[in-house]
Amino acid sequence: MNPIDRSTIESLIPHAGLMSLWDRVDDWTDTSIVLSTDRHRDIDHPLRSGERLRAVHLCEYGAQSMAVHGGLRAAQRGATAPPGLLVALRAVELSVDRIDTLPHALVCEATVLVEADSGWQYAFRIHHDDVLIAHGRAAVMVRP
Repeated sequence: MNPIDRSTIESLIPHAGLMSLWDRVDDWTDTSIVLSTDRHRDIDHPLRSGERLRAVHLCEYGAQSMAVHGGLRAAQRGATAPPGLLVALRAVELSVDRIDTLPHALVCEATVLVEADSGWQYAFRIHHDDVLIAHGRAAVMVRP
């Protein structure tokens, strides 16, 4: 599979410009996705505060991986993914304090755990240089 680029990602999700956090989709199936990015080092990153990008924001990276996957799945059916609302994060573990100083790409693997007409739950795992730095579960409800 050829990587899916940033402009295609932005066409699939409601996040655009600086808030679109993933650079590439490296692989995906109907039940999982692998994405990567180098944007965590950008000085103009929209989630930075006090000149730092804290690891807690990896939850947003995980949630956006879900949105990209949902967008790809919908596009494959000739449809558009319905907008969603992040409603829960569970069992999130972070092994770093901040991510703006990490020198290599972030890689996320996300897998569908539960899906229904009303929403989805995914597990996400984010690595840096083959080291797991964050993992957890996220739930999204379809916006009415």
